[in-house]
Amino acid sequence: MSKIWLKIALPLVVLGVGVGGMMAINASADKEEEKEVVDTRPTVKVEPLVSSDYDVMISSFGEVQPLESTMLAPQVSGEVVHWHPNFVPGGVLKRGDVLFTIEKDSYEAALLQAEADLSIAQASLIEEQARADVAQQEAKNLPKQKVTDLYLRKPQVISAKAAVKSAEARLRIARRDLANCEIKAPYDALVLSRSIGVGQFVNQGVTVAEINSIETAEVTFPIAGFDNAFLPLDMAGGKATIVSKGIRTFEREGEISRDLGVIDSTTRMSQLVVRIEDPYSLKSDQPELKFGSYVEVKFVGKTLQKAYKLPQDLVTNRIVWILDNEDKMVPKTVEILRESGEYFLIGSGLSDNDRIVMTLPEYPQEGMLVKIAEEDNELVAQQ
Repeated sequence: MSKIWLKIALPLVVLGVGVGGMMAINASADKEEEKEVVDTRPTVKVEPLVSSDYDVMISSFGEVQPLESTMLAPQVSGEVVHWHPNFVPGGVLKRGDVLFTIEKDSYEAALLQAEADLSIAQASLIEEQARADVAQQEAKNLPKQKVTDLYLRKPQVISAKAAVKSAEARLRIARRDLANCEIKAPYDALVLSRSIGVGQFVNQGVTVAEINSIETAEVTFPIAGFDNAFLPLDMAGGKATIVSKGIRTFEREGEISRDLGVIDSTTRMSQLVVRIEDPYSLKSDQPELKFGSYVEVKFVGKTLQKAYKLPQDLVTNRIVWILDNEDKMVPKTVEILRESGEYFLIGSGLSDNDRIVMTLPEYPQEGMLVKIAEEDNELVAQQ
């Protein structure tokens, strides 16, 4: 009996053990499958967009040049008797300084002669006027037909007055010639060259020196075509910054003077002029801005209203990626208004509070589900 029971029970035990083993294996497989399920969504960083107004900064380059440059020539001839110690190449002179002096003796004598001629002419006029007065009195007792202009000495009086005017003119010229014996600086000047010395005879109208005004300098600089659209409507009088780079980099303030009004036939660029007062710093302690320096000119152009500033690597073929409410990637076509260093200024195509993807997946796709990095969630919450 026990053998029969054993024969019946043993298969049942084996079957139960097998079923249990299969159940255990299935349970273990389910757990392994549960463990193998992973989140394949790419992790990205996002930031909310906020529009702002941006001032467009326009920059260009040009050479510092004097506003005025003069080739000096004396207005009288004579021997040079003196010249200013600073009247040498590289010398700086102030407005009104006497650059050099021409011998004055002959011109002083001419002035005395002109004064004497004027006195003689004035005496002749007085004499003729007196004779005319006598003739006028005598004419009262004569018939009218005998009283002529010649009898009244009117032509003589007119001639005497003309002689006085002529003498006054010669006196004025003599005074001018004497004054021109001292050649003075017409402005604060930098001497470029000089070709005279003491004892040298100079002729009227012959160039003896070249000077540049250091009261005001100018920089003419080109404006590229893509910058024209961002120029302010009224530029004259606008402030500009002049940057001189080199061993010592410094800035000076300037003022936009004018547009030259032409387009360069070679470069197809327009040109502006900026002025710098007192470039050699005679009246201040600012660094000298020497003529011939190659400088950068920067000034503020138009203001872009409600624009977005994005790094250039986030914009590909005018496409920017944002996240929708379901954390899916959506491409947006944008209008690039201007490049600003490493950034683009974006106009239309985006809206405030759009969540822009700052770290793009390797192959972004429209509708791709992504996971937002924790630190960016905190950043978004703070903003």
